[in-house]
Amino acid sequence: MKAAVVVTPGTIAVEEVPDPAPGPGEVVVKPAAVGICGTDLHIMDGEFAPAYPIIPGHEFAGEIVAIGPGVRDFRVGDQVAVDPSLYCGYCYYCKRARGNQCENWAAIGVTVAGGAAEFVVAPMANLFALPPELAAGDAALIEPLSCAMRGFDVLPRHMASSYLIYGSGTMGLMMLELAKRAGAESVSVVDLNSERLATASRLGCSATVASADELVAPRGFDVVIDCTGVEAAIKDGLSRVGRGGTFLQFGVANYDARVAIEPYEIYRREITITGSMAVLHTFDRAGQMLAAGVLDPSIFVSHRFPLTSYSSALEQFRAGVGRKIFIEP
Repeated sequence: MKAAVVVTPGTIAVEEVPDPAPGPGEVVVKPAAVGICGTDLHIMDGEFAPAYPIIPGHEFAGEIVAIGPGVRDFRVGDQVAVDPSLYCGYCYYCKRARGNQCENWAAIGVTVAGGAAEFVVAPMANLFALPPELAAGDAALIEPLSCAMRGFDVLPRHMASSYLIYGSGTMGLMMLELAKRAGAESVSVVDLNSERLATASRLGCSATVASADELVAPRGFDVVIDCTGVEAAIKDGLSRVGRGGTFLQFGVANYDARVAIEPYEIYRREITITGSMAVLHTFDRAGQMLAAGVLDPSIFVSHRFPLTSYSSALEQFRAGVGRKIFIEP
């Protein structure tokens, strides 16, 4: 089969690799669409993946084409989305239902072969059966949506809260849509990319700005969410949290990123600083939400590329052109 392979950090090629075979409790999925996200850039740049070469692609959905021994409730031909999380199930954190903090954490498309290929292996336990109204070609949105929902799981949710979101890429836009449904009084979005801000406006946010200085918020914001991972945005966002408010670090920063904080202000204003990492008991819920129409795929997916153009798609994503970019193997 053909697969996009990160051969070494900075080098990617579409190559012929052996077809995968399902083991006990596993299926082989033919991806209909594979999303590109910031994690893929980190893998390309030499972070996250424990060893190279690696086939990326952790956001994907498609059709089951083969089934291993012991698989129940799924058949060849079923349309599914795949939670890429691979938890060990026996470590300290797994036993406390915190699988995303697993001491032996692994993931399809990060530590083992992913969906940027004609075929990919996935455990039966990680499958979400797509309802008829949800096309496999759109269902790769479930994984990023499940990450955004994990972010909301760690946030305090109060009706009429004011939200400030840094970044209007896919994740920032998803956070916008979830905030609206969480009873937000207002949702403002900060970004330097005018095209992406236009999409945020189209989705009905309260304000779009290139700098939070343009916003009138004398008491700050109840919830500030960073979806950029950029030091300057994080530092600015921390200064915008109102008294008793919460700052969520959602964007993936570089390993060496550092931001100075003011401990006295955290104390005085009773600010909560929290983070959310990947997926935790949110994948099926995200599938249900997507099927219910919480996101419009025609707005969120801006480009679709063939597998042979994976490298070009990745560089377009790095350049900040478009919104969610899909590969269609």
